[in-house]
Amino acid sequence: MSLKKINTVLAAAFILFILWFGMEFILSPETTAPGFGLPSWPSGDGAGFLIIKGIRDVVLALVLGILLVTGHRRALGWVLLVEALAAYGDMTTVLAHHGSMATALGVHALTATLMVVNGLLIMRETRKVAAAPATPAPQPA
Repeated sequence: MSLKKINTVLAAAFILFILWFGMEFILSPETTAPGFGLPSWPSGDGAGFLIIKGIRDVVLALVLGILLVTGHRRALGWVLLVEALAAYGDMTTVLAHHGSMATALGVHALTATLMVVNGLLIMRETRKVAAAPATPAPQPA
């Protein structure tokens, strides 16, 4: 299997995973939230922030999906690298609020690191294309 196919499958898997996870937070935050790794359910109106997290995830997935479908592979690589910061931020949030170390590292850090790897692989795949000199236009005789 070529590097491009592997990268495409990995990117598609991330898109589906992030989209699914985001939709779960929007549609059913009370059952999805415990898997995030925080030790307690938000009090008062805090549950609304879970829906915001879901919307964020859906938007992140849609951006990746648009780049994948339209063939903007180098941009896809860059965006994977940047969006990994959201997952590292989730990890930091869980750890800062005395949440589950296993979830912080096994879900959030692992996801972020795999996104970085996928982004770097796509950047490697597209490096030759981006570095190739443009062919000069034929000159009229």
